[in-house]
Amino acid sequence: MKTSDFYYDLPLELIAQTPSDIRSKSRLLVYNRSTKLIEDKIFSDIIDYLEPGDVLVRNTTKVIPARLFGTRTDTGGQMEFLLLRRIDEKKWECLVKPGRRAKVGLTFRINDELSATVVEQLLDGNRIIELDYRGIFEEVLDRAGEVPLPPYITEKLADSSRYQTVYARENGSAAAPTAGLHFTDELLAKIREKGIYIADVLLHVGLGTFRPVSVENIEEHRMHSERYECSEEAASVINSARKAGGRIIAVGTTSCRTLESIADDDGVVHPGSGSTDIFIKPGYRFKAVDALITNFHLPESTLLMLISAFSSRDEVMRIYAHAIAERYRFFSFGDASFFI
Repeated sequence: MKTSDFYYDLPLELIAQTPSDIRSKSRLLVYNRSTKLIEDKIFSDIIDYLEPGDVLVRNTTKVIPARLFGTRTDTGGQMEFLLLRRIDEKKWECLVKPGRRAKVGLTFRINDELSATVVEQLLDGNRIIELDYRGIFEEVLDRAGEVPLPPYITEKLADSSRYQTVYARENGSAAAPTAGLHFTDELLAKIREKGIYIADVLLHVGLGTFRPVSVENIEEHRMHSERYECSEEAASVINSARKAGGRIIAVGTTSCRTLESIADDDGVVHPGSGSTDIFIKPGYRFKAVDALITNFHLPESTLLMLISAFSSRDEVMRIYAHAIAERYRFFSFGDASFFI
């Protein structure tokens, strides 16, 4: 298939610039893959589509203040760093801007506590930097950095916690697993009370998931790898639910990619940790995921291709045309969809 097969026209005013006032009051498009029925709901209505014995699999990663602004120590030149992946205690892979000025050996002062030295240039243009800091790194980073928002969000976020899920725990992501932004503690409590299980996995979200596909033949696209973890407890909950006839419902494409990376051909999920560069596109056979909660994704993106693999490209384009006609809000702070 071609990248252009996944293009659609989106009015700019439908790109959500701010989150909904109440997380669970965003809109929810429910799509039944068997009947091809589309329903327009409110996100809190999702509990009506969950059955006792189902399991929600959510990603507990937490967005770090990964955007850093530095000043070159010798000339005063400005540099922007976006931390992508931690390599060891002090080294990170990052994006830099402007890239031509981020030469190996140069040091940039972030603030009184933190500086960054470029130690390697990678083939894709990213850099490896070594950070020098005093104190506890997470506390230093909180004071020095900003939470990075996607480039299509141009308004300043008043409350940075709204770009975190209420269950975010593990620092490490450059972007939020946005399907989870719609859940509140109250809604999750009601879901548990109904007899639905919740299993937590971890995938630290890098920007590779969101980068544009630069080739026309999607078979030639290569995903960046991202770190994942799945505990024995989570795997046991998931496998037991499946064995008992419950559905495995992925909260977001990051949870989906994690599950599909650690499941065998029989759908059994195996605990462990590692890195995955799985690229799910039409023709893929899902092994673990039975239903998927996700936001509305960018044209020609790998996430739109994943959704098209879960349903079909033609159906996804019909669903998106409906969402546009009904004025749903798109992308990170936008509304949600539920493929069942």
